[in-house]
Amino acid sequence: MYRYDEFDQQFVQARVDQFRDQVQRRMAGELTEEQFRPLRLMNGVYLQLHAYMLRIAIPYGTLNSHQLRTLAAIGRKYDRGFGHFTTRQNLQFNWPALKDIPDILTELAAVEMHAIQTSGNCIRNVTADQFAGAAADEIADPRPYAEILRQWSSLHPEFSFLPRKFKVAISGAAHDRAAIRVHDIGLQIVRDEAGRIGFEVFIGGGLGRTPFTAWHLRDFLPEEDLLAYCEAILRVYNLYGRRDNKYKARIKILMHEAGLETVREQVEEEFERIRDGALKLPHGDIERIAAYFAPPVFETLPAESAAQAAAEAADPAFRAWVRANVHPHKQPGYASVTVSLKPVGGIPGDATSEQMEAVADLADRHAFGEIRVSHVQNLILAHVRRDALKAVYDGLVAADLATANVGLASDIIACPGLDYCSLANARSIPVAQRISERLGAPDRQAEIGPLQIKISGCINACGHHHVGHIGILGVDRKGEEFYQLTLGGSADETASIGDITGRGFSTAEVVDAIETVVDTYIARRQSADETFLEAYRRLGLQPFKEALYGAA
Repeated sequence: MYRYDEFDQQFVQARVDQFRDQVQRRMAGELTEEQFRPLRLMNGVYLQLHAYMLRIAIPYGTLNSHQLRTLAAIGRKYDRGFGHFTTRQNLQFNWPALKDIPDILTELAAVEMHAIQTSGNCIRNVTADQFAGAAADEIADPRPYAEILRQWSSLHPEFSFLPRKFKVAISGAAHDRAAIRVHDIGLQIVRDEAGRIGFEVFIGGGLGRTPFTAWHLRDFLPEEDLLAYCEAILRVYNLYGRRDNKYKARIKILMHEAGLETVREQVEEEFERIRDGALKLPHGDIERIAAYFAPPVFETLPAESAAQAAAEAADPAFRAWVRANVHPHKQPGYASVTVSLKPVGGIPGDATSEQMEAVADLADRHAFGEIRVSHVQNLILAHVRRDALKAVYDGLVAADLATANVGLASDIIACPGLDYCSLANARSIPVAQRISERLGAPDRQAEIGPLQIKISGCINACGHHHVGHIGILGVDRKGEEFYQLTLGGSADETASIGDITGRGFSTAEVVDAIETVVDTYIARRQSADETFLEAYRRLGLQPFKEALYGAA
């Protein structure tokens, strides 16, 4: 993974020192909360319902074990003994005291971490495939390009005060695990006929109150033009993006109002003007950054592990975990392990300090000291020997982290909702807990098969409900919490926005409604192999609507 150079370290520490002074002035009453707000947001500090919240950047979701242990220690010392992993591959602490945040940032800086650009109208944390550098289906590792974009975008003087926040994601495989089509810029790594690496470029995806899947902007962008082309997109957006209405300020609205061809013409014109300038990426610089992401030294192993096979035969629970949580690796004899942060009845994305330390220990023993965070709020050990899978599983069992549910009904994305967020209309966490309890029995999840349930507590869609196979949106009706359902959404290479079923359901009704949708799918699917999304796209909304509300 990337290591700070001298400039990086000085830059981050200077930012910490600056913010420490700002916090002291706020606490002394020299700054009002309104004056302090833009300063704290530039450092990842939000004011939520009950306390300040600190959002920490985890660039492209990659951590080392020392960094994870530091997060665990911070959670224990300054928070309530846990952290919350988010859909931007970041981590949030929900209860830090304002006076302690500069000390937290100092401890983070000591392990090459920070909270810069995790909020505000700037280019946010660049995200990537959680299996980057390991996946068997990978075209190329997206992390070097994500790091290049991170360095380019950090405090970019032209893009620090955009019309609205701006999000970039990169996928290194044809199967999109980074949700690139619901980002402001989505980059799909491809190769041309000569075998050169480049990017298929998507623009204007996004969720929130006006959801759009991205427009296809370019078939092939050579890797050396990555920064110049992204700069051209940002310049066009910065110039023409609306600033009169924050609800219409995202680039997706510009795309919708101006049209693809108009925006493409403007971007290409600006790109031609700057493409051969200082932003042209020399191949040597690409190789230099890529060297930080060189794969570990793998052993030569047989593709199949006799130890794994024997352990699966002896332990059905381990076998179920392997089937759900273990992903193919490009290196024979290795696998990638997803550590589910979605225990049945638990809070999606939360991990205690003790659990973070347990994962760090397992990473050191079995995964070259490396951990990933996925945009679906789980952790990943990317490089695990197959003959060590049972030892990893046993360690996860001891830490209450061995839930075998990745991609299944209880692997739910949920935002913090009204339990924490001042913008929320309804609670997300209790609904997620009740759904996982209703559908989380192993036999029930096996019967249902792959299913993505995503919950947002308000229209800002931090829980990505629009692209859930089943999406749930919390709304307020005269002081009561109701939940609107959407069906058929997807965030992968077949991205789609879910269809609204109809009127919302009360807190008491919503879990029954979800089960009705699931039961309708099971009754109407053509075979046990037809997934929920496949069945929905074949059947359409009507049979589900009739099951929920009755025949018209």
